[in-house]
This record gives sequence, structure tokens and C-alpha cells, in this order.
Amino acid sequence: MNDVLWRPSPAQIKASRMDAFRRRVNLRYNLQLDDYADLHRWSIEQRAAFWQTLADYFQVLWHTPPTQVLSEGAQMPDARWFADATLNFSEHLLRRRDDRPAVIAVREDGRRRSFSHAQLAAEVAGLQQAFKAMGIVPGDRIAAVMPNTWETLVAMLACTSLGAVWSGCSPEFGVHGIIDRFGQIEPKLLIVCAGYQYAGKAIDQVDKINQVCEQLPGLAHLIVVPYTREHTRAEDFNAAQVSLWDDVYQPGGVPVFTPLPFDHPLYILYSSGTTGVPKCIVHRAGGVLLQHLKEHGLHNDLKADEVLFYYTTCGWMMWNWLASGLAVGATLVLYDGSPLHPGAERLMDLIDAEGIHAFGTSAKYLATLEQQGLHPRHSHRLDSLRLLLSTGSPLSPHTYDYVYGKIKGDLCLASMSGGTDIVSCFVLGNPTLPVRRGEIACKGLGMAVEVWNEHGQPVIGEKGELVCTRSFPSMPLGFWHDEDGSRYFEAYFSQFPGVWAQGDYAELRPSGGMVIHGRSDAVLNPGGVRIGTAEIYRQVEKVEQVLESVAIGQDWQGDVRVVLFVRLREGLQLDEPLRQRIRQVIRQYTTPRHVPAVIVQVDDMPRTVSGKLVELAIRNVVHGLPVKNTDALANPEALEQFRDRTELRDQA
Repeated sequence: MNDVLWRPSPAQIKASRMDAFRRRVNLRYNLQLDDYADLHRWSIEQRAAFWQTLADYFQVLWHTPPTQVLSEGAQMPDARWFADATLNFSEHLLRRRDDRPAVIAVREDGRRRSFSHAQLAAEVAGLQQAFKAMGIVPGDRIAAVMPNTWETLVAMLACTSLGAVWSGCSPEFGVHGIIDRFGQIEPKLLIVCAGYQYAGKAIDQVDKINQVCEQLPGLAHLIVVPYTREHTRAEDFNAAQVSLWDDVYQPGGVPVFTPLPFDHPLYILYSSGTTGVPKCIVHRAGGVLLQHLKEHGLHNDLKADEVLFYYTTCGWMMWNWLASGLAVGATLVLYDGSPLHPGAERLMDLIDAEGIHAFGTSAKYLATLEQQGLHPRHSHRLDSLRLLLSTGSPLSPHTYDYVYGKIKGDLCLASMSGGTDIVSCFVLGNPTLPVRRGEIACKGLGMAVEVWNEHGQPVIGEKGELVCTRSFPSMPLGFWHDEDGSRYFEAYFSQFPGVWAQGDYAELRPSGGMVIHGRSDAVLNPGGVRIGTAEIYRQVEKVEQVLESVAIGQDWQGDVRVVLFVRLREGLQLDEPLRQRIRQVIRQYTTPRHVPAVIVQVDDMPRTVSGKLVELAIRNVVHGLPVKNTDALANPEALEQFRDRTELRDQA
């Protein structure tokens, strides 16, 4: 049984919106659901009633109410939600119109802009008029290569208010990475920054943007935000129609919201693209809205007077998720820049400076704080902080200990797992449940999550595939240019027909909590035994000389052997005693099958722009296979360290 590291008090449970929602369900349906497990079971068995009650609880603004909440199709992707209903996503994020802060944008250099809810609506109204004048209509695509700042948020809200479809990349993407994405969706309007700053360096974007525009033949308009390149001129760019941001619109007026079907396209997000051209995943407005209201309002217990932060770029789904915090009336803090500049405590400073209640980051960032020996509980007040969110990769038990020992003892640590595929979570935190070391707290309401073995049977306490057995409103509409739906079916429904397989190797604990053991396609298979890479990483983290590691399976003499690459603290070299120490720790806490046959030192690890390690790309390089899309990587040059290593040609 995992250790309980935090437990909400009875008063905290009673004051939570999750518990208030449970009581509302009991009253409305004359039930006696006693706890979260009962509520979750009901939300699966009575999905139509659950999602309708959720929409009522958060007062969804229907322009036309639904005639039917749910009609099941022949198989899972065919379900239809909220038939004939119309609404507008942007309207829900702009409902609040008072003088409380809606968004606070902070740049790496310390510059700060704040907008009240009323001011944010006025900015959106002005830009909305400009978009109309450009001929933007429902279904048009508006794409952005932008930093995480207020202009990006205003543009997304203006776009979706009109029924146009929003798609974003971060400025760190190279030309091919941008074209691989936007070339498929053919945007009518592109919004870009002329320059940005990262880790103290100013980076000019003009040449790159001009190369991108040359490869987007359908592009009608280019809007340029000078951002860090203050003397930018429209003449610097070679698109057909070029305007600088400040010349495009004047804030003012009241935004108008186009009524749109529940299934109207809202966002196009992209798969990582490390194994080929990225898949363009089309998300429906109504499904995203309901899912995010549930996650922010119930699972995060985010209230209208609270401040939400997530460290993210605009090319990661967490940006879209963060923006939806406005739908519960919260204040968003947007940060653009390196989280480690000028030091690793930069984001901790932000918690105190802005009074952040819910702070979101990656497992990698928390591990970096620990590796640098930082103890925020001694160096910072952190009075406001009550919720610490983590996603992007599995959060190790070791990091749970660090959070409660060195950051803050009295907070809810909520590890989450879902994906770009659903722009939301399958499993996540809960204000009414204890936090157990190394576990994600619970399955999300309305999400029929199970773990299945290779025979398609649900298992508890065993590792298997994370699946969702019943449809939910935030399932994507499909992939762009996948007219017959075959690529969509292949991606999610081919492993277990009629059941969504997420591609995560997971374990459902008897407590109801979940452990993610890595991506299924990166699972190691020595001697036919399946091992999740996260199982190895959790142990290697205990070896203080190692900063990070990545494990792959190398084809070897008719079997597979485990190869572990490690990045060590500065100045250290991998010698035989350290190799033996690493092997000993892995063997002690797992099994002999987990112990790597070969351990190799490298100086850098390749990552996607959103910070995820790319195990499959490393595996391809080791086997002499091509990596199809290195432009999806933040540091593709790191792959060269894995090519043709003598250690991998020798017998272990």
C-alpha cells in the first residue's frame, strides 16, 4: 500500500465543488452516492445524466438547447452528443466582465501586462471586428506561431468567437515543423511574432516566417506581433497582406458570439510528429468546453477568485487547457521564457509575486529543482499555493517525496495523464481524495477508464494498456484530411475494436489510483517480459550522480536487451563502480529483467519542443533507421550521440 502523503480534512472536502456536485446529483436523482467512487461509477453508468447535470451545474449557455444528450452509434466513435444544440466556446471564457484580473502576462525579462475581465472582452471585441473585415468565417483556419502571451490568448478568443478554427505552434519550431503542421490545414490567416526571448537570448524570426509564408499558398493575411523585435516593419515580410498587430484593431465594444453546433471544430492540435508527419487532431467545441469545466471546476476545485498557472508553450495542449481556466472565472498567469532563467527558482518567485493558487509544471521541472538542491519551502513563502499540477511524463514516487519535503507539506499534488488526443485527462487529481506516493489520484468523471491485459481483459494490480471503454464528449472529431476515418480508427481503435486504447502502459491500483509506466510503443520486451520505461527511470532517479536517463530495447542476438543512456552531473564520468551502483539500485527495487545490459553516458537527451523525451527516435538511431521528422525536436543534434556507439556493438 502506498504511503498517504496528504489528506483533505472533512471541512476541505465539504467546501469543495466536487463534493457539492455529488450532493447535487443525490438531490436531483434521489440517490445516495456516498463518496467519489460512487459518483464516478454513476457518471459512467448514467453518462447522459452526468454530462447534462455537469452542463447545468456550470450553467452552459446554450443558444439552442439539445434535443438529446447522447445517442450511441454502432461502435464507440459513432456516439453523438448534445444533438441539435448550439453554443459558443469563446462566450464561456468571456462571461465575466468585471474589474478582477483575467490574465497576467509575464515575460522572461520581467515585463508584465495585466487585463481585467472587462478589458479582455474589449480586446477580443476589437480584434473580432478586424477578423470579420478580413473575411474570416466559420470553418476558416487561423494559425499562430506565437509565444505564451496575452496577444495569443486574445487572438484565440476572437477566432473561436466567430467559429474559425484555432491552431498554434510555439516559436521554437523550425520551418519544417511549422509547415508539416500548417501546410496540412491551409490557414487563411497566420499570426506570428517577429522575435522572442529564451534563456536570455533574443531570437529573430523574420527569415523563418518568410520561408513559412512561401510554403502556405492559401495564406491571405499575415499579422505580425513585434514582441521582442521592437523596430519591426510590415515591409520586412513577404506575404500577400501584412499588418502589424497594433495597426490591425482598436480595443473596444462588446464581442458578439456566433452560435455553432456542439460538434463544430474548435482546435486543431498535432501529434508529436517524431515518427512521421504529425497527425492533425480536430477537436469539437462543446466537448472541450464540458471536459475542461469538469477538470478545472471539479477536479482542480478552481474558483473564480483564484489564480491558475501552467508552464507551457502554445504548441502544447496544456496551453489550450490553461486558457479554459477563464471558463470558471479564474485569473490566468501566462509566462513566456525559460523556466530556468536566470535560475531554477524563477517560477517559484512567480508563485509569490502573483499569488498563484494552482501551479502547473512538468515532472522534469520538479526533478530539476531537486537536482539543483533547491528547497522552496525555506526560500519562498508559497502561502497561496494549494494545488501543484504535473503532467508530460510520469511523476516518480521520489518526486512526490521531494514536493512534500522540500516545497510544501500542505498542498494537493495532482499528477495528470491524458493527451493531445483528447486535449484533456483520463486520470487526474481530486480535492476529496488522499494523495498517495507515486499514484495519480483517480479516473476522471465520465471517463470509463480501465487497464486491459493483452487478451482484452480488465486487470487490477497488473500492468497493461490504458483503455476507455465508453465514448465521451471530448473524443476528437477525427483527423484533418482523413475523410474515411481510417487513420483515426487505426490510431485508437485497432488494438481493441470498439474500445479507445490510449497507448499508455499503466497499472490500476486497488485504491482506485493509477500509475503510468510509460508509452506502450516504448515498452521494453526482454525475454518476452513487458517493462515500462518509467519503471526504470523511477529507480535511476535514486542515484544522485544521474541527472536523467532514457532506456530503449536494442535488438540483440534474436532477443531484446535493455540499454540505458544516462546524463550525469557536470564533471562526472561513467565508470564501472557507478554502472554497478545503477544496476544494483534497479535490481533491488524491480526485477533482474529490468537491469540494463549496457549503460552508456551521453551529454544531452533529445526532446520534443514540449519537453518530452523521444525514446522511439533514439531507438531508431541505435538501429540505424531513419528518424522521419527531426524538426519536431527541440534539439535534434542530440541524436548524433546515440549513433554508432561502440558500446552498443560489443556483447554485454
